[in-house]
Amino acid sequence: MLADRTTLTQFLIEERRRHPEASGELNALILSVALACKAIGKAVAHGALAGMLGDASSANSQGETQKKLDVVANEIFLRTSEWGGQVAGMVSEEMDAPYAIPARYPRGKYLLVFDPLDGSSNIDVNVAVGSIFSILRAPTPGSDAAVGDFLQPGVRQVCAGYAIYGPSTMLVITVGTGVHGFTLEPQLGEFILTHPDLKIPAATNEFAINASNSRFWEPAVKRYVDECLAGKAGPRGKDFNMRWVASLVAELHRILMRGGVFMYPRDTKDPARPGRLRLLYEANPAGLIVEQAGGAASSGRERILDAEPATLHQRIGLIFGSREEVERLERYHRDFNEREYDAPLFGARGLFRETV
Repeated sequence: MLADRTTLTQFLIEERRRHPEASGELNALILSVALACKAIGKAVAHGALAGMLGDASSANSQGETQKKLDVVANEIFLRTSEWGGQVAGMVSEEMDAPYAIPARYPRGKYLLVFDPLDGSSNIDVNVAVGSIFSILRAPTPGSDAAVGDFLQPGVRQVCAGYAIYGPSTMLVITVGTGVHGFTLEPQLGEFILTHPDLKIPAATNEFAINASNSRFWEPAVKRYVDECLAGKAGPRGKDFNMRWVASLVAELHRILMRGGVFMYPRDTKDPARPGRLRLLYEANPAGLIVEQAGGAASSGRERILDAEPATLHQRIGLIFGSREEVERLERYHRDFNEREYDAPLFGARGLFRETV
């Protein structure tokens, strides 16, 4: 079965051979993350059979109620990655502060940031969820990482990836040489390269946004969505499909597979927040993956990978996917966002009626 297949381990070894100066620590850390994803995938698959559904009696660092699997997945990430000597510290959505590596383990030269179970609100209804992660270089290798060490723009990532737990478990990664997808062969317990060199089409007719927030959208986003909903009769001259899964990983995976644009933009629902998704461990890894696949990722105001983080759990608006659509949304933010856009979202030629 493996005669004409490439495993994740083989892929990483071949990548390392291109860089004779590499120590192999990055490969080891990626394999530790892959092991965590296998274990989390198994826990997700067992669901109610293992008592994994429902809420935990705790909240995460942002005050959000945790699911039982949030807690389990976070613990799996920590335990598989803490002991190998590759990391100087870890940050997770589920923890207030950086995780201190136990004293008995050596400190390494990398930092690992992750959302251990993205889309966990979907768990109880058996919809796809995932894990997403980013790897950075530690400014002071061999020492315990401080909060400021993690506050690096996404352009400094050395690796980003995600696992999606759906009909099959897949791991998708980039180490700066394109984006590659690996499918878990459950009997062998190996991730096998099945989707090499993924590319996002430059154009699309599919968009993803939570339309229930439309009353809070900024003028640029309202204009863009109205134009899409107007279809062939509107200024875009073509029909669009709308999707929404409520899982960043699932949205990212769909766009990698067939194109599209995803929007979780800044809005006025909570004026104190400049967005809803977390910059370090959601937007940045998604941004690197999308750019490596030929797409674009933006807040609407700047390239995501250039954003300077100020706090561990900083939030940001996120738009990513097919380059032409992201560039159009950036243009609308530049040209049309300062004045109110008064066209109704569901008006003439909108979702619910059409003029004749």
